[in-house]
Amino acid sequence: MARARKRSVGYARIGIDDVDAQLQVAELRAAGCKYVVQELSSREDGLPGIRLEEVVCSLGQADQLVVTKISRLGLKKIELLWFLRDLESQGKHLKTLDGFLDTKLLEGFAVPMLGLLIGCSDLEQSLNKEQAIENIHLRRIQGGNINMGGRPKTSAIKEALVLRLRGEGCSYRSIREQTGLALSTIRRIIVSS
Repeated sequence: MARARKRSVGYARIGIDDVDAQLQVAELRAAGCKYVVQELSSREDGLPGIRLEEVVCSLGQADQLVVTKISRLGLKKIELLWFLRDLESQGKHLKTLDGFLDTKLLEGFAVPMLGLLIGCSDLEQSLNKEQAIENIHLRRIQGGNINMGGRPKTSAIKEALVLRLRGEGCSYRSIREQTGLALSTIRRIIVSS
Protein backbone atom coordinates (compact mmCIF):
# COMPACT_ATOMS: atom_id res chain seq x y z
CA MET A 1 0.00 0.00 0.00
CA ALA A 2 1.42 3.39 -1.01
CA ARG A 3 2.01 5.89 1.76
CA ALA A 4 0.38 9.29 1.37
CA ARG A 5 2.92 12.03 0.87
CA LYS A 6 3.12 14.39 3.82
CA ARG A 7 3.05 18.13 3.17
CA SER A 8 5.17 20.92 4.53
CA VAL A 9 3.21 24.18 4.64
CA GLY A 10 5.13 27.41 5.19
CA TYR A 11 3.77 30.21 7.35
CA ALA A 12 5.25 33.71 7.06
CA ARG A 13 3.94 36.23 9.59
CA ILE A 14 4.93 39.67 8.44
CA GLY A 15 4.62 43.03 10.20
CA ILE A 16 3.61 46.11 8.23
CA ASP A 17 7.14 47.51 8.52
CA ASP A 18 8.88 44.19 7.71
CA VAL A 19 11.12 44.26 4.68
CA ASP A 20 11.92 40.55 4.87
CA ALA A 21 8.63 39.24 3.44
CA GLN A 22 10.28 37.92 0.28
CA LEU A 23 13.20 36.59 2.32
CA GLN A 24 10.90 34.55 4.58
CA VAL A 25 8.95 33.18 1.62
CA ALA A 26 12.16 32.32 -0.25
CA GLU A 27 13.57 30.50 2.82
CA LEU A 28 10.34 28.53 3.25
CA ARG A 29 10.23 27.58 -0.43
CA ALA A 30 13.91 26.56 -0.35
CA ALA A 31 13.07 24.32 2.62
CA GLY A 32 10.57 22.41 0.46
CA CYS A 33 7.31 24.22 1.21
CA LYS A 34 5.27 24.22 -1.99
CA TYR A 35 2.50 26.16 -0.27
CA VAL A 36 3.40 29.29 1.73
CA VAL A 37 0.83 31.37 3.57
CA GLN A 38 1.60 34.99 4.44
CA GLU A 39 -0.19 36.92 7.17
CA LEU A 40 0.16 40.53 8.22
CA SER A 41 0.59 40.73 11.98
CA SER A 42 -1.62 43.83 12.10
CA ARG A 43 -3.78 45.15 9.31
CA GLU A 44 -4.61 48.84 8.98
CA ASP A 45 -7.44 48.24 6.49
CA GLY A 46 -9.41 46.11 8.98
CA LEU A 47 -9.64 43.13 6.64
CA PRO A 48 -8.88 39.85 8.33
CA GLY A 49 -5.65 38.14 7.33
CA ILE A 50 -5.30 34.41 6.89
CA ARG A 51 -5.35 33.15 10.43
CA LEU A 52 -2.81 30.72 11.83
CA GLU A 53 -5.64 28.49 13.09
CA GLU A 54 -7.00 28.17 9.54
CA VAL A 55 -3.58 27.12 8.28
CA VAL A 56 -3.30 24.51 11.03
CA CYS A 57 -6.82 23.22 10.24
CA SER A 58 -5.79 22.74 6.61
CA LEU A 59 -2.94 20.44 7.63
CA GLY A 60 -3.52 16.71 7.50
CA GLN A 61 -2.21 14.20 10.01
CA ALA A 62 1.63 14.08 9.97
CA ASP A 63 1.78 17.27 7.86
CA GLN A 64 4.26 19.89 8.98
CA LEU A 65 3.89 23.62 9.61
CA VAL A 66 7.19 25.36 8.83
CA VAL A 67 8.24 28.83 10.05
CA THR A 68 11.57 30.61 9.77
CA LYS A 69 11.67 31.32 13.54
CA ILE A 70 9.38 30.42 16.44
CA SER A 71 8.71 34.13 17.02
CA ARG A 72 7.00 34.31 13.61
CA LEU A 73 4.02 32.48 15.11
CA GLY A 74 3.29 35.62 17.14
CA LEU A 75 2.29 33.65 20.22
CA LYS A 76 3.02 34.39 23.86
CA LYS A 77 4.93 31.75 25.83
CA ILE A 78 1.92 29.99 27.34
CA GLU A 79 -0.01 30.22 24.05
CA LEU A 80 2.94 28.61 22.29
CA LEU A 81 2.90 25.66 24.70
CA TRP A 82 -0.85 25.15 24.20
CA PHE A 83 -0.41 25.51 20.43
CA LEU A 84 2.27 22.79 20.39
CA ARG A 85 0.18 20.54 22.62
CA ASP A 86 -2.77 20.88 20.24
CA LEU A 87 -0.57 20.19 17.20
CA GLU A 88 0.84 17.06 18.83
CA SER A 89 -2.61 15.81 19.80
CA GLN A 90 -3.70 16.16 16.15
CA GLY A 91 -0.59 14.35 14.87
CA LYS A 92 0.70 17.49 13.15
CA HIS A 93 4.23 18.85 13.37
CA LEU A 94 6.05 22.18 13.64
CA LYS A 95 9.52 22.94 12.33
CA THR A 96 11.59 26.12 12.56
CA LEU A 97 14.20 26.77 9.90
CA ASP A 98 16.62 28.23 12.44
CA GLY A 99 16.95 24.74 13.96
CA PHE A 100 15.34 25.65 17.28
CA LEU A 101 12.45 23.19 17.07
CA ASP A 102 11.39 20.16 15.03
CA THR A 103 8.55 18.25 16.67
CA LYS A 104 8.93 15.29 14.28
CA LEU A 105 12.36 14.61 15.74
CA LEU A 106 11.24 15.14 19.35
CA GLU A 107 8.45 12.49 19.11
CA GLY A 108 6.10 13.82 21.77
CA PHE A 109 8.69 15.62 23.87
CA ALA A 110 8.33 19.03 22.18
CA VAL A 111 5.97 20.53 24.77
CA PRO A 112 7.98 19.44 27.85
CA MET A 113 11.27 20.46 26.21
CA LEU A 114 9.97 23.89 25.18
CA GLY A 115 8.37 24.35 28.60
CA LEU A 116 11.73 23.60 30.21
CA LEU A 117 13.53 26.07 27.92
CA ILE A 118 10.95 28.78 28.62
CA GLY A 119 11.20 28.07 32.35
CA CYS A 120 14.99 28.33 32.24
CA SER A 121 14.74 31.60 30.31
CA ASP A 122 12.26 33.02 32.83
CA LEU A 123 14.44 31.87 35.72
CA GLU A 124 17.52 33.52 34.18
CA GLN A 125 15.63 36.80 33.70
CA SER A 126 14.39 36.65 37.29
CA LEU A 127 17.89 35.95 38.63
CA ASN A 128 19.36 38.81 36.57
CA LYS A 129 16.70 41.18 37.91
CA GLU A 130 17.33 40.07 41.50
CA GLN A 131 21.09 40.50 41.03
CA ALA A 132 20.62 44.04 39.68
CA ILE A 133 18.42 44.95 42.68
CA GLU A 134 20.97 43.47 45.09
CA ASN A 135 23.76 45.46 43.41
CA ILE A 136 21.79 48.69 43.84
CA HIS A 137 21.16 47.94 47.54
CA LEU A 138 24.83 47.10 48.06
CA ARG A 139 25.91 50.36 46.42
CA ARG A 140 23.52 52.31 48.64
CA ILE A 141 24.89 50.63 51.77
CA GLN A 142 28.50 51.27 50.72
CA GLY A 143 27.69 54.86 49.77
CA GLY A 144 28.64 54.34 46.15
CA ASN A 145 27.06 55.56 42.98
CA ILE A 146 23.68 53.86 42.46
CA ASN A 147 23.35 55.30 38.98
CA MET A 148 23.54 52.15 36.84
CA GLY A 149 24.04 53.97 33.59
CA GLY A 150 24.87 57.28 32.03
CA ARG A 151 27.62 59.65 33.05
CA PRO A 152 29.20 58.95 36.44
CA LYS A 153 28.87 61.71 38.99
CA THR A 154 31.94 63.87 39.70
CA SER A 155 32.56 64.53 43.39
CA ALA A 156 32.02 68.04 44.74
CA ILE A 157 35.67 68.12 45.88
CA LYS A 158 36.96 67.50 42.33
CA GLU A 159 34.54 70.06 40.90
CA ALA A 160 35.79 72.66 43.39
CA LEU A 161 39.39 71.76 42.50
CA VAL A 162 38.68 72.20 38.76
CA LEU A 163 37.11 75.63 39.38
CA ARG A 164 39.99 76.74 41.66
CA LEU A 165 42.65 75.63 39.13
CA ARG A 166 40.85 77.37 36.29
CA GLY A 167 40.53 80.51 38.43
CA GLU A 168 44.31 80.40 38.94
CA GLY A 169 44.72 80.44 35.14
CA CYS A 170 45.54 76.77 34.53
CA SER A 171 44.83 75.40 31.05
CA TYR A 172 42.32 72.60 30.46
CA ARG A 173 45.17 70.16 29.77
CA SER A 174 46.95 71.16 32.96
CA ILE A 175 43.72 70.63 34.93
CA ARG A 176 43.30 67.22 33.27
CA GLU A 177 46.81 66.18 34.32
CA GLN A 178 46.25 67.33 37.92
CA THR A 179 42.73 65.89 38.41
CA GLY A 180 42.63 62.88 36.09
CA LEU A 181 39.28 64.04 34.68
CA ALA A 182 38.42 63.98 30.99
CA LEU A 183 38.52 67.26 29.07
CA SER A 184 34.77 67.01 28.37
CA THR A 185 34.09 66.69 32.12
CA ILE A 186 36.32 69.68 32.88
CA ARG A 187 34.53 71.78 30.22
CA ARG A 188 31.14 70.74 31.60
CA ILE A 189 32.11 71.73 35.16
CA ILE A 190 33.49 75.13 34.07
CA VAL A 191 30.57 75.96 31.75
CA SER A 192 27.91 74.95 34.28
CA SER A 193 29.43 77.02 37.12
